[in-house]
Amino acid sequence: MQENDISTVENIELELLLQAVYLQYGYDFRNYSRAHVKRRVKHRLVQEGMKSISELQNQILHDKTAFDRLVRDLSINVTEMFRNPAFYKSVREKVIPILKTYPYLKIWHAGCATGEEVFSFAIMLKEEGLLERTQIYATDFNPYIIKKARNGIFPIRYIKEYTANYQKAGGLESFSDYYHANDELVIFDKNLSKNMVFAEHNLVTDSVFAEVNMIVCRNVLIYFNNNLQNKVLHLFHKSLVVGGFLALGTKESLMFSDEEKKYKVIDPKQKIFKKKYE
Repeated sequence: MQENDISTVENIELELLLQAVYLQYGYDFRNYSRAHVKRRVKHRLVQEGMKSISELQNQILHDKTAFDRLVRDLSINVTEMFRNPAFYKSVREKVIPILKTYPYLKIWHAGCATGEEVFSFAIMLKEEGLLERTQIYATDFNPYIIKKARNGIFPIRYIKEYTANYQKAGGLESFSDYYHANDELVIFDKNLSKNMVFAEHNLVTDSVFAEVNMIVCRNVLIYFNNNLQNKVLHLFHKSLVVGGFLALGTKESLMFSDEEKKYKVIDPKQKIFKKKYE
């Protein structure tokens, strides 16, 4: 079989796999970026010692644990504490002063992965005197990831990088005050998470679950095709109060989306937007 034929068969197998996952388990990856999905599925093939996507499909249809392993691979878990420090500086300077005018706040971290950025936000809110009156919702579609995020425990090998990010992000205290460490792990102060609610929520298939003052969803939309991006952005618009803030990743945008004209740009570089009054 020629290389082009192999590629065509692989693409057909991939479509059938995604359809099988949706029909059997209700997880819908059909509108994810094909490049991302194919890369992660091929990684799973290697890990399972399989030669074809069809073989993988047969396994996941009959073995829930095999499906769970695939879902972990398809989850978007690239994250770090105070990732992109300039974003946090911008939030401190341009968003926090407005949030301080509210008596009570709700903030939604959509696609929270393993929770590093949720705890980063909580630290910033604490330093700005807002944490006590803020409810933080942290959601992801993967229950394994949610359980991990809820613990607030991260590998110590990254702490030097996280500390540098915190300082660049305009941190006001000593970063080490927020956690205690053992040989391999850092465990963050439980007071940071007492107003956090971690929950399963699938941006692809689920609807609005709360009306919030700010949504943080950074570096998730880049894995979706245009139709799914529009669907999720519409969900975010419905979830935000008037005057609420939306924060996307630096490679993401509202440009050319159905929602573009419904927001005022607060920081074009850090992709922070404010929902306009209707």
